[in-house]
Amino acid sequence: MKAFTLFIALLIANFTFAQQDVEDRDDNPITENNKNLLKIDIKEPLLQIAVKNCTDFKPAAFEGGVTVYKETLKKFMYDYLNSDFYVLNGNFTFTLTIDKSGKVTNIEGTPKVANSAYFFDDMKYVVRRIKKIWTPASCNGQPVTSQIKLKMNLSSITTDL
Repeated sequence: MKAFTLFIALLIANFTFAQQDVEDRDDNPITENNKNLLKIDIKEPLLQIAVKNCTDFKPAAFEGGVTVYKETLKKFMYDYLNSDFYVLNGNFTFTLTIDKSGKVTNIEGTPKVANSAYFFDDMKYVVRRIKKIWTPASCNGQPVTSQIKLKMNLSSITTDL
C-alpha cells in the first residue's frame, strides 16, 4: 500500500511540475531586455476621394467626428500593434474603403518597405477592431462607396531595460 501511495504521489507531482510554462523560467534565451516605444502622429484632415460625375457629394463621416476617430484609432494602435517586433519610422498612408452601409471593407497601406507587410496586417486588425460604423458618403442623396486617405507619421524609439 505504501508503494502504491508513493507511486501516485510521484505521478501527481510529475504532472504538476510538467505544466510549468517555459516563459516563466529565468533561463529562457528568447527574453529580451529592451522595449520599443511608439510615437503616433495622425495628420488632419482625413482626405476624402470624391466620386466622379457627382454634383452633390457628401463625404463619409465618423460618429463624433474626425477628432474622435483619430483618438480612437491612436488608442487602438497603442493597444493592438505589435510594435516590439518591427521598427516604424516615417510617413505612412492608409486608404480605407467605406461601403454603402458604412463599414470599412478594405484597408491598403503605403509605402511598401522591408517587412511592412506585418505592420499593414496589424493595422488592418486595428481598424477592424473599431466597431462604430461610418455614415457612408452620398452622391445626389444616394449612399456610395468611398475612400478615405489617412496619413500618419510613426516614430519608434528603442530603449534598453
